[in-house]
Amino acid sequence: MNTNHSELTVITKSKDLCSYVITITQKSPKQFRFTFVSRMQNLSLDVIEYLYIANDTFVMKGDTAAWRQRLEFQHKAMTSLKLLSYFSLLALENKCIIQRQYEQISRQSVECMNLLGGWINSDKRRLQS
Repeated sequence: MNTNHSELTVITKSKDLCSYVITITQKSPKQFRFTFVSRMQNLSLDVIEYLYIANDTFVMKGDTAAWRQRLEFQHKAMTSLKLLSYFSLLALENKCIIQRQYEQISRQSVECMNLLGGWINSDKRRLQS
């Protein structure tokens, strides 16, 4: 995947996660197309959307309204990652995806959540200094 060097790592990793989810769910049984498949794909796309919006929210020191707006989208991305993890577990339990695929989604989701948490904490430190 060709990535922009100035792109946040969390965005790059989320794109990788989304690409993986879309790739593996294409092979899922048709009976799950409108349940697990569409939810997992949409949640992974939502994560990228929220991260881009958060990143494009310009925050200056003392601008609490902009900071709250960015934080809101960061939290939406975090919630979507948690939901994606949960839906992937349900998909595994219902034999929509296999164990290896579930483990990969879990690993990548946790990595994205950790990076996102680091970004949120970095913003807090920067705005409090």
